[in-house]
Amino acid sequence: MKIAIVGAHQVGKTTLAEELMNHLPGYTMVREPYYALEDSGYEFSDQPSVEDFVIQVEYSLRRISNDEDNVIFDRCSIDLLAYLHALDPGRDIQQLFEKIQESIRDIDLLVFVPIETPDLIPQHLVQFPKLRNEVDSLLHEWIPNLGIETMEVKGTLPKRSELVLARLAED
Repeated sequence: MKIAIVGAHQVGKTTLAEELMNHLPGYTMVREPYYALEDSGYEFSDQPSVEDFVIQVEYSLRRISNDEDNVIFDRCSIDLLAYLHALDPGRDIQQLFEKIQESIRDIDLLVFVPIETPDLIPQHLVQFPKLRNEVDSLLHEWIPNLGIETMEVKGTLPKRSELVLARLAED
């Protein structure tokens, strides 16, 4: 099974992915494209940039189609596209969105971690709060149109993990 955990930054995606790994023997975790690309020598700009997100979307698309089953993706191309669109709303992303829709069909379960109300992260600790909120809003809008099995998780880490594990047990 391929599981992708998506959401804006600082919502707990990586923490949830790591927690799920503790309960899913035989699974591997694919790190967020940002860190994988950084490890390979790519130098990101100090401020989020459209070019950086284009590179990450392309990387994510390759990983989704190339990876085997029993994998958890920390981010995938749809949330990266949301960043790209939030940074450049005038950019025509329709072809890229369609390419992502096609690629994402390889995902068996999309786990959306939204910004909660009240926010679990104190506002003074949030980096790029406007961008974070815009990405969250775009994901709320786009995810229902992807045509794949999706669930939204909220609450504490144990609660989020429990919800995902229960959903996996249904299969």
